[in-house]
Amino acid sequence: MPHFRYKARDKYGALFVGTFETNGKEAVAGHLDSLGYIPVLIEEEKPGVSLAQFIPQFETISAEELIVFSRQLATLISAGIPFMASFTALEEQTENPKLKKVINQVRREVEGGSTFADALAKHPKVFSALYVSMVKAGETGGVLDEILNRLATLAEHEAETRARIKTATRYPKIVVAALFVAFGILVSFVIPKFAALYANFNAQLPLPTRIMIGINTAVHRYGPAILAAIILAFFGFRKYINTPAGRLWWDGFKLKLPIFGVIFMKTALSRFARVFGTLTRSGLPVLQTLEIVSETVGNVVIARIVDNIRDSARQGRGIVQPMRVSKVFPPIVVQMVAVGEESGKMEEMLMKVSEYYDRDVDYAIKNLSSSLEPLLLVVIGGVILFLALAIFLPWWNLINVMKR
Repeated sequence: MPHFRYKARDKYGALFVGTFETNGKEAVAGHLDSLGYIPVLIEEEKPGVSLAQFIPQFETISAEELIVFSRQLATLISAGIPFMASFTALEEQTENPKLKKVINQVRREVEGGSTFADALAKHPKVFSALYVSMVKAGETGGVLDEILNRLATLAEHEAETRARIKTATRYPKIVVAALFVAFGILVSFVIPKFAALYANFNAQLPLPTRIMIGINTAVHRYGPAILAAIILAFFGFRKYINTPAGRLWWDGFKLKLPIFGVIFMKTALSRFARVFGTLTRSGLPVLQTLEIVSETVGNVVIARIVDNIRDSARQGRGIVQPMRVSKVFPPIVVQMVAVGEESGKMEEMLMKVSEYYDRDVDYAIKNLSSSLEPLLLVVIGGVILFLALAIFLPWWNLINVMKR
């Protein structure tokens, strides 16, 4: 089916530009007329292949760009600008080709009679289930601008948390990377010199040096096979953790990690409370809210607890008891949720729970570097000791060999 490019104006004179897939120009004109637009130009797009068509395939849409999109759309809607005009303005202002294409497709879907939420749902790689569900609630309640602002706030909070974790782990990453580089240089260039020198004296190298020579020999002889094995293991591991059983094991393993496990746990519970509170405030039924929270909490282990909470709510037993039985939520959090359930101020209490976890996560992240220092010192000390023995023991032994 051919694509037609059109230009049209509404009753206020605002210009709209877009594309439409249909059988002929008359169908495009009829569609624009049904929307109250006056066609200015309708022309068929000529098929062709260009490099520009393939560039968007390699583009990505960052969280920051989605935040800006949500904020801008909320501002335009709050200002009273017609919905389609708002989308046209966003499409013109967006620089990311992939996001521009998505906005264009969503606008065309809405023009064709689809709801905004249904149009977004056709792009699951860009708009999550949480995003689509909250937009649907906003459309139903007539508070779409408020919902979009809340979505942007949620995304900003998660982006800030990820940025703080990256900042806190930057120094350990640099140190570990430097150790790998040093180890590689010694194995590739220094240790082989000792091997050649000792060969002239018919003497045996110390054990640490022989280990490093063995690593060097294995890399040179079986390098491609080792690299292939590492790549296969990496992709095999990724495939495994994408299965239900693998994802359950991996998420449970992350929660049990020393130092980081507590951060993962509290971050997931903070997201649970924040999303639950936001959706409850948006007017969604509690069972639908818990279903969305289960899908978007980001950890299968926590998601199963949320499923138990939803089953309890479905049976009319409330949400407090399964939270208490799970042993995941601290007593103070369970108590706050119980008060919210009894007083009818659940969303307010859930937001307080989220703030409680946020403070704990902030404190844990701030102390992440100091918590990693003992472990980092042990690793660095062990590696440096091994490298020192591999380098200096041959020299000491060589002196004894030359005296003989």
